[in-house]
Amino acid sequence: MPFTIDLSDKVVLLTGSTAGIGLGIARQFARAGAHVSGCGLESIEQAGEFIQIVQSESGQTPLYVQADVTQPDDLARLVTETVAQYGRIDILASNAGTNVFAGIDGCSAAEWEMNLNLNLASHWRLARLCKPYLETAPGGGVIVVNASCHAYSSLPGCFPYNVAKTALMGLVRSLTLEWSPAIRTVGVAPGFIDTRLNEAWFNTFPDPAAERARTEAQFPMHRLGTPDEIGGWFVFLASDYARFSAGQTYLIDGGRSVVMM
Repeated sequence: MPFTIDLSDKVVLLTGSTAGIGLGIARQFARAGAHVSGCGLESIEQAGEFIQIVQSESGQTPLYVQADVTQPDDLARLVTETVAQYGRIDILASNAGTNVFAGIDGCSAAEWEMNLNLNLASHWRLARLCKPYLETAPGGGVIVVNASCHAYSSLPGCFPYNVAKTALMGLVRSLTLEWSPAIRTVGVAPGFIDTRLNEAWFNTFPDPAAERARTEAQFPMHRLGTPDEIGGWFVFLASDYARFSAGQTYLIDGGRSVVMM
């Protein structure tokens, strides 16, 4: 029998669905047949790539809600509209976040607060809003939280982003301790993933191709990761194949963390 993941009876609420890793997560859940509810800061007209990806992979039109996950009212509306559309939430793919690299001395109070609100508190708030639906989901609900390799090790200047992402590992553990077994919680910690944002970063160098080659050479796999690969981890961890996995945050970094300096 082939190894397949069928989530055609599941409803997934995905945050940060319109760009980067979020698009890869959306694509892979759609390939598995799940009903996808997504959100982002963009208007529905600007969210066309997300909608097109889900439609092309599953034949279904996803729900899209324009929402700022740092705003509690927006989160509540996102959950309400998802349940109104699908009647349930089985999986929370808590992905939304962004880099906040300021350094300890350079970080302003506003940057600190914004980082904690977006990259940490929003995940906690949304999990609590989804709890009544997840804990009654057939077979049990699942939360998959997107952390970062910066939760394991970081670089100078990556404060305060690395602080919030490290704290997300604690959130995954606490949700597991307090909400299991009705809700199973796991985390994913991606390494350097090849997104448009990172492409723009390479383009800041005098020779972008040389900088990309230099960066890729630091990885045992000699390449960067892809959004679809992280999306595949989300789907696997949300599936019954991973039902004994809970409380862990899985580092997916192409082997970079095993390289001795």
